[in-house]
Amino acid sequence: MIMNIKELIANDRFAKYNGIELIDVSAGSATAKMVIGPNHLNGVGIVQGGAIYTLADLALAAASNSHEVTAIGLTSNITYFKAEKSGILFAAAREISLRRTVATYQVDVTNQNNELVASFQGTVYRKP
Repeated sequence: MIMNIKELIANDRFAKYNGIELIDVSAGSATAKMVIGPNHLNGVGIVQGGAIYTLADLALAAASNSHEVTAIGLTSNITYFKAEKSGILFAAAREISLRRTVATYQVDVTNQNNELVASFQGTVYRKP
């Protein structure tokens, strides 16, 4: 059995370094947020794709580990729709498929106006 999901996420040093906060987690779903700061911007002044990916990946980690079975990423794909320069980003993960050893999740990244910024899909391996 894995540790408490909030402890698991609190131990994610990379997410913490990037100012990502877990807001909510329940069986098969999770929501995280990131307040955009100067450290999230790339050379052209918009949020760096890696920062958005990290936010989505944390939501995936929380949702996929919410069943008290250790889940580790196998593959992921992200599509960016809208550039952001400031504000708050939210990542909402939901379970699409849950099997004994593999599960798939959809993560929508939105801004504070609920506009879709990116769509992320990830598949995880669930350790039996």
